[in-house]
Amino acid sequence: MYPLARQILFRLDPETAHGVSLAALDALHRCHLDGLLGVAEPRVEDPVTLMGLRFPNRVGLAAGLDKNADHLEALGALGFGFVEVGTVTPRPQPGNPRPRLFRLPKAGAIINRMGFNNAGVDHLIANVRRSRYDGVIGINIGKNLSTPVEQAVDDYLTCLERVHPFADYVTVNISSPNTPGLRDLQFGEHLDALLGRLREAATRQDQAAGRRVPLAVKIAPDMDDTAIGLVAEALGRNGIDAVVATNTTLAREAVQGLAHADEAGGLSGAPVRGMSDHVVRALRRHLPEMPIIGVGGIDSGAAARDKCKAGADLIQLYSGFIYRGPALIGECARALRDVPARATGAVEMPAGS
Repeated sequence: MYPLARQILFRLDPETAHGVSLAALDALHRCHLDGLLGVAEPRVEDPVTLMGLRFPNRVGLAAGLDKNADHLEALGALGFGFVEVGTVTPRPQPGNPRPRLFRLPKAGAIINRMGFNNAGVDHLIANVRRSRYDGVIGINIGKNLSTPVEQAVDDYLTCLERVHPFADYVTVNISSPNTPGLRDLQFGEHLDALLGRLREAATRQDQAAGRRVPLAVKIAPDMDDTAIGLVAEALGRNGIDAVVATNTTLAREAVQGLAHADEAGGLSGAPVRGMSDHVVRALRRHLPEMPIIGVGGIDSGAAARDKCKAGADLIQLYSGFIYRGPALIGECARALRDVPARATGAVEMPAGS
């Protein structure tokens, strides 16, 4: 059914189609008709333990598709091994003016400049608490547009404190190209200062709660090997539990000449695959033990295998899921059965807990 539905949806404005798709997904789920979307079997089981969490399989949904956790149950029923919601900010914000989402079908790509549009952290938490989804949930946090970059840590700390009781892991998004100045936080003293404060706060919350909520950081693909090495050192130095690689790219070489290729924003989908795989390989060299969640350009089981062979422990889907539909989830999960998972033990509670 999804290929037919896609033909209809792709006639709509991309953001309108996004809303219609999620509303339809919710309706089908309520009627127990998820299988009509092409989910031909129950979730593929290929369990792996990372960050002290047990993932039923290694295929997750990337942040950005369900920013407010409005559709958590329906998305979770599609067979994902985990779902990451957000990016969420302390206060609601509308994001950038529309149009801000563009398809490039010939390249299997999407450009977005959404700008962290979301209903705020309290709305997201209310949805998570109300949901009956019982799988692994990551919550992706960011800063409000109106918050100066110099005060960004305050927004991240606010979000971390609010979501900590409800998340299985928290991802710190410092790599969206659509919030001015945000990517500056990936480098140098900015990065160490941010990660140090977040690690300290997370440890206090872990101790108070009696459970460890792993802290991940999402980085951009637009870095050379030297920059990747410096970021990796900062992640390790500050006790970060995992890294999500990668976000969207500002590069346009792979889509030159296509309609919408010159639109501002982050490019995702197939053209990002090589860049993302390169970052994953480089991170694995620098961080042999740190869990890596690989995302970027995964539109087939073969692409999922390549991401894990490059060094990713888990993968996430976004643009490929838009183009291929729910059948891609099972295809990737089955493909990864052939790729040995790195065994890692439980994350220990910090001293003093």
